[in-house]
Amino acid sequence: MKFSLPVIALILITSCGGPTNHNPQIRIYTSVGDMEAELYPDKAPKTVNAFLQNIDAGVYTNTSFYRVLYYEGATTAANTGLVQAGTWPSDNHLFSFVKNIPHEPTSQTRLTHTNGVLSMARTTAGTASTEFFICIGDQSTLDAGGNTPADKQGFAAFGQVTNGMDIVRKIQIQPSNGGDGFKDKIQVYKIIRL
Repeated sequence: MKFSLPVIALILITSCGGPTNHNPQIRIYTSVGDMEAELYPDKAPKTVNAFLQNIDAGVYTNTSFYRVLYYEGATTAANTGLVQAGTWPSDNHLFSFVKNIPHEPTSQTRLTHTNGVLSMARTTAGTASTEFFICIGDQSTLDAGGNTPADKQGFAAFGQVTNGMDIVRKIQIQPSNGGDGFKDKIQVYKIIRL
């Protein structure tokens, strides 16, 4: 069987080209800069599905990063902790339709809370809904079996920042109120799928 040169070129382009990564990609637009992340539906399907539904419903439009954990006195480059965002306290009452997400512990997903990992905030297992955080440095104590929360089931990691950790660190060093909150909330304009 003979193929013409244009047909061979087309076969090569379609068989070799194009991205092989099928994980959903998102962009978070904030008042201090933007970041991108990749989500892992093969490892945390319920969490990723719920997070994408929140994005599609506009839940994160005009919300904020409002919580920060860091070590006082550590240099920016060496500082670890996290920054947390979501609808609380921005517009929490507007999203009563958002359902709680069944807990997917890291013992099940095999993800771990390392630098740049996205994870869902919660109180008890199965109460995560809209609030999420981004790890800065090694936060593996937040994995299942770690020392927090009290039930030892950890938090549900579900994605990874792929571009913009400098923005995450820039958010982390914004002035705080002396506790774990920012003096001024860092605006999240919107989150979109790419």
